[in-house]
Amino acid sequence: MRQAFIGIDVGTSSARAGIFDEKGALLAVARHPITVWHEAGGVVEQSSSEIWAACAASVRAAMAEAAIPPSAVKGLGFDATCSLVVLDAAGGPLTVSASGDIRRNVIVWMDHRAIPEARLVNETHDDVLRYVGGTISPEMEIPKLLWLKRHMPATFRAAGHFFDLADYLSFRATGSTARSICTLGCKWNYLAREQRWSASYFERIGLGDLASGGYAKIGNEIVAAGTPLATGLAADAARDFGLIEGTPVGASLIDAHAGGVGTIGGSGAPGEAVDVRRRLAYIMGTSACIMATTSEPRFVPGVWGPYYSGMIPGFWLNEGGQSAAGAAIDHLVRSHPAHHEAVAAARAEGMEILEFLERRILARAGHAGEAALLARDIHVFPEFIGNRSPFADPDSRAIVAGLDLDADLHSMERLFVAGLCGLAYGLADVVDAFRGHGIESDLMVIAGGAGRSRLVRQIMADTTGLSVAVPQTQEPVLLGAAMLGAVASGGHRSIGEAMAAMSAIGDLSVPTAPAMAGFHRSKRRVHELMRKLDRESRDAMRELGLIPGGG
Repeated sequence: MRQAFIGIDVGTSSARAGIFDEKGALLAVARHPITVWHEAGGVVEQSSSEIWAACAASVRAAMAEAAIPPSAVKGLGFDATCSLVVLDAAGGPLTVSASGDIRRNVIVWMDHRAIPEARLVNETHDDVLRYVGGTISPEMEIPKLLWLKRHMPATFRAAGHFFDLADYLSFRATGSTARSICTLGCKWNYLAREQRWSASYFERIGLGDLASGGYAKIGNEIVAAGTPLATGLAADAARDFGLIEGTPVGASLIDAHAGGVGTIGGSGAPGEAVDVRRRLAYIMGTSACIMATTSEPRFVPGVWGPYYSGMIPGFWLNEGGQSAAGAAIDHLVRSHPAHHEAVAAARAEGMEILEFLERRILARAGHAGEAALLARDIHVFPEFIGNRSPFADPDSRAIVAGLDLDADLHSMERLFVAGLCGLAYGLADVVDAFRGHGIESDLMVIAGGAGRSRLVRQIMADTTGLSVAVPQTQEPVLLGAAMLGAVASGGHRSIGEAMAAMSAIGDLSVPTAPAMAGFHRSKRRVHELMRKLDRESRDAMRELGLIPGGG
C-alpha cells in the first residue's frame, strides 16, 4: 500500500481536499461549497463551523474516490485564506456581524470594513510596518482586531481566541493553539526573525490588551510550517474526517503560500539545478499573490514583507499581490451584454465560459502572444477592490476605457483580453518593484485559477519578460498543504526536501517577438494614465467632501 498525504485548502468560496502519494501524484480531489455573506460597506463574513464541515465533507469524498483505507493516510496539512476567526474561551463562535448571527464569526480576508483602522495604524509609522512594505492593509488581521475593539467591544472582550483561519483549522483538528510562523509573520505583524511581538506597537495602536496572558489570545507558541501539532488528529476530528486518531497534522500555511511551496521547488529539465531564489510564485485565485524568496531581507516599499520563514523555513519572503484577479475577470465577463449567450454556448460545448472564450480567441489569433492585439482599442484598469501592491492603495477602483455599444461575442472577447492585460500590468508593476530592490528572477511559476491558460501565461511572459511555467500537478495548492502532512509524519525531513521530491515543473511559455513587448509597453503607459485618473478623480471628489479622506 502506497503512503498517502492529504492537503486541505479553504478558499473564499469552497473547501477542497486532495490526496497525494509520496511522489506527489494526485490520487483524488473533492470540493464542498462554503457560504459567503456580503453586506454593504465592504463587509464579507463566513462561519468557521460551516468551513470545518465543508473540510470534513471534502476529505470523506476524496477518500471514497481514492478508494484507500484510512491507515494509508500518514499525514495531513491545512491551508486557508488569511481570514480572522473569533472564538470564545471554550472554542465556540462569537459573532463579528452587525446581524448578531452567531454563525458569522469569520471576517473574510477581502472584507474592507477596517480601512479607517488601517489608516490609523499607518499614521503611527511604527517600525513594525517596515515588514509590510511600510503600509498595513485592511486585509490583514490587526486592523480587523482594532475594528472589533472599536465597533463590537462585547465580542472583543469575550474572545478567548483570535485565529487566522489556517491556524483555526489546525486547532480544530488537534486541539493545539500553536500558530504557524507563516500566518503570524505575514498577517499579524509578528516579528518572526526576532521571535517576538512588539508590545510598544500594540500600545501605540490601541491594542495593548492583546499582551495579556503572554499574548495567549493571538499566539504564544509559534512554530514553523509542517511542525507536527499535539498528538495529531484528535478523536472528534478523526470521526469527522473518517481518518485514524493520531494521524500527524502539520502546522498550516496561508493558501497562496501553500501554492508557492507546491510550485517553485519543482524539478525542471534533467540535471537542471533548482534555486528557489531565482523563481517567483504567482498564485492566482479570487485575488493573486506574487512571491519572491531571498536569503537576506529585502525591503520593497508597497510590497508585503520581508517575512522570515513566511513560506520556506529559513528564507525571507516578499509578497506582492493583486486584491482582485480571478474575481476581476469574472466580474468583467459577467457584466458584458453577451454573457448569457456565451454561457449557453460554452455549456453546449461542455466548457466553462473562460475556456470557451480562450478557444475562440486563439482560433482567431493563431498565436497566443498576438491575441493581445485584440485589446488594442480597449483598456482595463482592474482594481475593483483596491491595489494591494506596490501602491498599497485600498481605495483605488477599476476603470474601463474604450467601450462602445457592441454587444456580440467578439466584443466580449476583446474585453476579456483587455482584462487579462490589465492584470498582467499589475503583475509587472510588482516584478519591477522587486527588480528595483535587487530581487532578480529567471522564471515565474503560475498556479491556481487561470494558471493553466496558455493565453494568460503568454500575456504575462510578454509583459514581464520572464519565462512562465506551470507545475506538473493540477493541484499545486493542495499539494503544498499535503507536503505539510508529509513533513509532520517524518515522510520528508523538511519542506525543502518535500518540495524536491513531490513537485515538478510542467509546460513553459517564453516571451515572444520584441514587437509584442513594445505593444505591451504602450498599453502599460495607458495603464499608468488610468491609475493617475483614478487618483485625481478621488482627490477632486474629496475636495468637495463627497468621499472620505485618506489614501
